[in-house]
Amino acid sequence: MVHDHNHDENSHGHSHGGHSHSHNANKKALTISFLLIAGFMFVEFIGGYLTNSLALISDAGHMLSDAVALGLSLSALIFGARAATPSKTYGYKRFEILAALLNGIVLILLSIFIFKEAIERLSTPPQVVGQGMMLISVIGLIINIIVAYILHSQGSTEENLNVRSAFLHVIGDLLGSVGAIIAAVLIMLFGWYIADPIASMIVSLLVLYSGWNVLRESVNILMEAKPSSIDSEKVIKTLKSVDGVQDVHDLHIWMITSDFSVMTVHLKVDPKSDRDQILESAKRLINKDFGIRHATIQIEGRDICPYEETCN
Repeated sequence: MVHDHNHDENSHGHSHGGHSHSHNANKKALTISFLLIAGFMFVEFIGGYLTNSLALISDAGHMLSDAVALGLSLSALIFGARAATPSKTYGYKRFEILAALLNGIVLILLSIFIFKEAIERLSTPPQVVGQGMMLISVIGLIINIIVAYILHSQGSTEENLNVRSAFLHVIGDLLGSVGAIIAAVLIMLFGWYIADPIASMIVSLLVLYSGWNVLRESVNILMEAKPSSIDSEKVIKTLKSVDGVQDVHDLHIWMITSDFSVMTVHLKVDPKSDRDQILESAKRLINKDFGIRHATIQIEGRDICPYEETCN
């Protein structure tokens, strides 16, 4: 029995170079976004208090969660980049997922609070200063568009759950600003003060939706689920197509973070075959077809079953 660990030095070096570049881009995007959002949050909260607008205060509350989300995401990137240790062999990468999990919980709690406040205001909507509400909402919309653009263009919103969770916060907030603008227009033109709590309720539903998605995906990763983009049956089929492989068993695929997939597998091979050749072919195919760069492949030339539970 031979234990082989997949460490292709060339591909490993390239991946680290690419990872370092995306890490720095994510850090820069999150830093700029955090400063913009945190700064405007205070403006919006004071404006909401002065104009008596729940829509603005709820949007400021959402911006507070944005600032917390961005701050957590930023600290997660910095902390998660720390090198692996003998006790933490994958390093601190999972810290990003813990940050995303906390973001999701904060979003859900915030949405429930906003919804409850809005329902209380529906029966007797207070008077709101429409012009002030409009001005602050428009500035908020512009800030959110800038931040969303920075995160989407410079950050890895597709690959990195942590950056995507921060991006979703901002998109929800952007839609909240649109809702506040519409409410301000209705208040200014028709005196419909009820538009303010209605806009708040819409914001809370958007917050709830994005929070649930982030929470579900981060729990999925913490439960070491298989990435949804990878089909286990296709992986087995690909490995069986390698010349000399007779059977594939004990396959495990999971995620350390949303952009770092890991795999372990046992390959039963023809005892007369070239094991190094099989290993090289298998890891090249797994990397090319499924993007898994970190795989541990155990090659067996005869039936070996030390643990009963792994033989089924």
